Amino acid sequence: MSKTILIADDGAEMRKLTRQIIQAIPGSFVCVEAVDGLEAVQKTRELSPDLVILDLSMPHLNGLDTARTLRSTGSIMPIILFTLHADSISLLLASNAGIDAIVGKVGDLEGLVSQVKRLLAPA
Repeated sequence: MSKTILIADDGAEMRKLTRQIIQAIPGSFVCVEAVDGLEAVQKTRELSPDLVILDLSMPHLNGLDTARTLRSTGSIMPIILFTLHADSISLLLASNAGIDAIVGKVGDLEGLVSQVKRLLAPA
């Protein structure tokens, strides 16, 4: 059974690249994309994906605020923060927001694949 994934990023090219990376992982399926944090919250509530991938810098709600909003509504799916600013994000800050993993967009595409596989693995 495929695991569903939501990708939220305000950059169309980055969403496309992320989708290509994720869909190359056996058993993974990108069910929806969102262009900002508000849309990510709305679509997560509607579709209940198995995993959410959030950009940090998005309009309306950034990735941290989006994660906080999702967690405050009881969402328990894993959340990956996929960002250009991975080195400048405190692990404690991210964890407190409900982020399960931080992956850098530059030079760490294998890290994204690894984290997706880890977070979607059966317990």
